[in-house]
Amino acid sequence: MEQAVTGIGVLDKAVAIIDCCAESPRSLAELVEQLGLPRATAHRIASALETHRILRRDNQSRWVVGPAVLELAAFARDPLVDAASAVLRKLRDLTGESAQLFVREDDVRVCVAASERSSGLRDTVPIGARLSMKAGSAAHVLLAWSDEKDIMHILADSAFTTRTVAGVRRRGWSASIAEREPGVASISAPVRDLRGAVVAAISISGPAERIGRSPGTRLSRPLLNAAAELERKL
Repeated sequence: MEQAVTGIGVLDKAVAIIDCCAESPRSLAELVEQLGLPRATAHRIASALETHRILRRDNQSRWVVGPAVLELAAFARDPLVDAASAVLRKLRDLTGESAQLFVREDDVRVCVAASERSSGLRDTVPIGARLSMKAGSAAHVLLAWSDEKDIMHILADSAFTTRTVAGVRRRGWSASIAEREPGVASISAPVRDLRGAVVAAISISGPAERIGRSPGTRLSRPLLNAAAELERKL
């Protein structure tokens, strides 16, 4: 990645080291080779970043991104999450069911925003919950437009099949009944960025006995409208 230059030499070098270590674990020799820095300079800056917990050492003594970066990231404003709050509340009020937004991180999906029913039976998925990509309608949606290698990796021991994936692509949404958890049903649709790439899944979930065996009949239209609204906000 091309680095911006501020003219503040030590700051530019520190950011270059952080970015380099974020791409892949780096030894001192690799930092020197990759960035063209003097060995003493690379060691001094990387060690200082380690002291501040911006970098840490892995089990092979290579530098990787440290916990301070994750802690600072918690304070960052995510435009996707900011835009989702009002959309999820509206979706909850229209359908009477809990609404969530999921993003994918490798083999899990993370709930980054949610709006829960105020009363009665509900499927509570707390913000920050990490759920498997192996089950659930949000997993179907987040996987459906991936490359074939990724799809086969997830499907190897998942609760759904290639037929499920094909159905998601055809309809533009997916539903699941008691796939992730007994008694829980959900329906999800993709949220896309300006390039058309799927960046999130917007979902409605609740008790299967209330949502019914065919969630799409009642819930697909408001769900797709909510996904389109969120895309416009982005």
